[in-house]
Amino acid sequence: MAKTLDYSYLKPEVIELLKTKKAKYLTDHGICPTCFDKFSGGAIYGDDTLLKVYEDKDIEILFESRPRAPGHMLISAKDHYQDKSEAPAKLNEKFARFEAELMRIITKVYGCVRVYGCTMCDGPANHYHTQLIPRYPEEERGSDNFVKDRFEYIYEPDKFEQVSNLLKEYAKKHEASANEPKQMD
Repeated sequence: MAKTLDYSYLKPEVIELLKTKKAKYLTDHGICPTCFDKFSGGAIYGDDTLLKVYEDKDIEILFESRPRAPGHMLISAKDHYQDKSEAPAKLNEKFARFEAELMRIITKVYGCVRVYGCTMCDGPANHYHTQLIPRYPEEERGSDNFVKDRFEYIYEPDKFEQVSNLLKEYAKKHEASANEPKQMD
């Protein structure tokens, strides 16, 4: 099983320098920004307390800190995989289930028309994740929604709690049904 990449072999002065760089720089230099962020205590992406709505042993689900639309979220693997092609089938299946449910939740909570799902893992070092980007009634359909301008995430406690609670209910129900014994025909 893959784990979060460990950067403890780096010299302390290199670690300090890398903490000042942007994610693109790290990716371009073969360092996974997500793993480095975890290793460095949030030096790249910061505190995710007001972003993370769900976490289990395999995945974490967060609001995007620089969203393209209100309700823009991401699902990220806890262990390091470069992309979907490296991840085990069981994890990809879990991503697909949670992505579909999260699309329904975002639509319900945010009142958007559609939620576009996209995996954008490229560069020499990246971390498997899926972005879920809402499209609202006043917006045109199409791929331009993947490149809308970004803005600072605005924490909305009511919507955060709604999304979090609905996801936790889904996870609890899905986990319970997954553990039920299968009947033989």
